[in-house]
Amino acid sequence: MRALFLRSMTTMSKTSKVPISGLPLPPSSQIITNNLTPDPNTPSAAGFIKEVLLDKPSIQRRARLLPSQAHFAYVSPLPLPFPYEITAPDPPEVVEDKAAYIEKWLSDREAVISQSIPADTQTTPVLQKYHAKSRDDKRELIGLSETCLRDCIPHLDVGDAFATLGSPALAPEDEEGVDSVPVEGPGAIRQELIDVLSGHSVLMSADSNANNESPGFAPWSVRYSGHQFGSWAGQLGDGRAISVLVTPHPTSPDLTYELQLKGAGRTPFSRSADGLAVLRSSIREYLCSEAMQALSIPTTRSLSLISLPDLPVIRERVETACVFTRVAESFLRIGNFEALSPPSNMFFLGGGQQSADYDALRQLGEWVGRKVLKLENVDWDKGKSWGKELVLDVAKRNAKMVAAWQAYGFMHGVMNTDNISVLGLTIDYGPYAFMDVFDSYHICNHTDEEGRYAYKYQPNMIVYACRALLRALSPLIGAEANLRKAVSPGWAQDVSDEKITEWRNAGTELVKDEMEKILEETCAVEYGRLFRKRLALRRQDKTDQSQIFQPFLDIMETHKLDFHSTFRKLCFFRPSMLSSDSTSNKSQHLDKFISSLFSCSPDQQRLDHTKATEDWLAWLEKYSKRIESERSEWSSDMDTEREAAAKGANPRFILRQWVLEEVIKKVEGDHESGKRILAKVMQMACNPFEPWGAEDEETPITELEAEIKEERRFCGLGEKKMLGFQCSCSS
Repeated sequence: MRALFLRSMTTMSKTSKVPISGLPLPPSSQIITNNLTPDPNTPSAAGFIKEVLLDKPSIQRRARLLPSQAHFAYVSPLPLPFPYEITAPDPPEVVEDKAAYIEKWLSDREAVISQSIPADTQTTPVLQKYHAKSRDDKRELIGLSETCLRDCIPHLDVGDAFATLGSPALAPEDEEGVDSVPVEGPGAIRQELIDVLSGHSVLMSADSNANNESPGFAPWSVRYSGHQFGSWAGQLGDGRAISVLVTPHPTSPDLTYELQLKGAGRTPFSRSADGLAVLRSSIREYLCSEAMQALSIPTTRSLSLISLPDLPVIRERVETACVFTRVAESFLRIGNFEALSPPSNMFFLGGGQQSADYDALRQLGEWVGRKVLKLENVDWDKGKSWGKELVLDVAKRNAKMVAAWQAYGFMHGVMNTDNISVLGLTIDYGPYAFMDVFDSYHICNHTDEEGRYAYKYQPNMIVYACRALLRALSPLIGAEANLRKAVSPGWAQDVSDEKITEWRNAGTELVKDEMEKILEETCAVEYGRLFRKRLALRRQDKTDQSQIFQPFLDIMETHKLDFHSTFRKLCFFRPSMLSSDSTSNKSQHLDKFISSLFSCSPDQQRLDHTKATEDWLAWLEKYSKRIESERSEWSSDMDTEREAAAKGANPRFILRQWVLEEVIKKVEGDHESGKRILAKVMQMACNPFEPWGAEDEETPITELEAEIKEERRFCGLGEKKMLGFQCSCSS
């Protein structure tokens, strides 16, 4: 497997095209900052680069409410501890204008010094690479995602980055046993990648392109609001996320990917926080994003992890900083709409509430509908209404996402409306967890004291989030229904509050029932499809939920069996084990199979073997008949074909909490060995259905070679004390 991984790395390097500074920008019409409204304090990319960064950089670091019409603010990465420790002049001098001195101190640390980029890698408009005068922080690449590169930005040249990370391995290796990986590209390309993705260097353009169609390019953070644990929280926004680049996919120009740094410093939305991220939380999101992709669950993607070992960050304890790069077509979420059309008559303590701006709402909706969702049922050129279609599309996408969460036992932990993507992507990985011992009421976030986001309630919380989106867009939807076409610029100008309320009520009535029906039906259909896939069933049956799915879950919950390993064990079930003319040998096969199901209990001594056997036999009888009823839909060797299909749907390796905690500890303790372990766990997470640890062999673990032995351990339940382990929101 390791050799396959290295060959894949070699292939990736050969097909890469340009260093990160040469990644092309999409047309101006596909760049979010060229189509939405910036904060008036950072009115353009050119003004941001030439004026803000040089003369008044504090404006982008100062927590403040943006004007109601603003969708985003230009922000440059600056990972520094906060509050900033402004050093005195050296040699000492009297500082008469302290405000100007602070601005100069900050400007010296901003990326304001331009460097030329080779002509053969220049983009249009021409991007310049900027660096700071007085910042030379240590930065170390500790993770790079092969799968994200392959899927999203295959044209990115990463130089010798993979070679510096070493060979993926869980077990310690002797020097002579370490794979020798050839350097596959110049170190300068890798270093530039590290510089840009750590926030040390910034790619920007202060100039328009040749056709004067673009106002330049600079990084940005977006404004959004939201409901947190059911309470309105006012302005939130990208408090530690800065989008630094957007580039089209080389084979699909209409498909663009946004590169966003998480933990790259303060933005206007940071409030009292430092805008930084720690190694622990970054590793969790880095691994899980790609693990979810491998399970075919809609998700944002992870590209890189860069440690800033000399930068302390205070959380529950003092930790070191890390900048994580994530990738998605868009990071916009339901909270972006709520910011522009907040709940009326909402008591809010905290001063983070702006008034509604309905034209900014229209502008955002048109952008999301056209360029993000690409709504097919809307004829934009003819001015057809789009508000209702947008809400229904977002609802359908998120219903599919949460159905996949339920089918694969994933718990998000913080399903606030600002954490729900308009694209239906899993976003903002914090105290997430994959189910261990099945408990439909399990709460993975220990901050969630009331269990609002427990596993069982996740579909309900998607309904809640989509209702919030409808509430935000309902005045526009009501106005469109009245006009029988899309609203135009200034559509709500000088309109009375009574009229807005009338439109809001009409829009809600028009969409609510249909939206909730779509949510319920889409979620049920997708959940059923995925559950049948996991049980290797091909035909849809109306009684599947009541006769097969729910009783199976009930057995796991009643007897406290592990969710994922139970599914995996079922891959090896064959109806012949229950044949009425069972021979002694066949009976032994059944006993052995049921015994394997018992091994999914982390506490077999307390397991009621008699009752569990009765429950399993009753369910397996129904399951066996269900399998036999569709024998004609398989080949003549149904058992072999079904087993292969089941193994391809039920992960052997799952990113359990104990695995994450062990990887984090290893990387924090020693980056060199930790990088190899991190890479191997990423490799396993991206290939979760492989028989890691020689699963199909009955070789005793004591006889396995060290690496295979560790693979088998990493596929296990781990220590009992870690089952159901809860994280905090800061995770």
